[in-house]
Amino acid sequence: MTSSDKGRAGSGIVREGSLVRLRIASAADLDYIMATENSPENIRFIVPEERSFHRSGLSGPDMVHLIVEEQATGERVGFLMVNNLRSPDHEVEWRKVIINKKGHGYGREAMLLLMAWSFEDLGFHRGWVDCKDFNDRALHLYESVGMKREALLRETLCTNGKYENLVVLGILDREYNEMKKSIK
Repeated sequence: MTSSDKGRAGSGIVREGSLVRLRIASAADLDYIMATENSPENIRFIVPEERSFHRSGLSGPDMVHLIVEEQATGERVGFLMVNNLRSPDHEVEWRKVIINKKGHGYGREAMLLLMAWSFEDLGFHRGWVDCKDFNDRALHLYESVGMKREALLRETLCTNGKYENLVVLGILDREYNEMKKSIK
């Protein structure tokens, strides 16, 4: 089994926590993914993708979509898009981290589960995410789980005629392992 296949067998559940679980998305989740991405609470903080992009990403060997489900009810509360699963440099991109049900700790736990899956199960060396520089909630979350700001990409996106900056945050496997010790 390759690292990109690990965690895909059986129920599709890749990791579980006390609040949420992560499962591999299917075509049945595509409407939810599109609605989540395009909701007014989320769209200003992300770069939306076309439906065809998400559809092809559901079955692509280098990308996976994960649904974040509430542990108690099974309700979908967000989705994650993970890229570079076959990176020869052992570097994974957490391309989208979108939680619909905010303020319940789901984003933090989902991020910790995503990191555990990436580093412990799949054996990646580095994980990274980018984030619009005005998304204070996401920046706080990423830094609270041990990610470090690595770069500021100035005026790299043009959204509705306005240029926006992206912050790149990353974490190495050894930094993840140290962070994990401190939260136990």
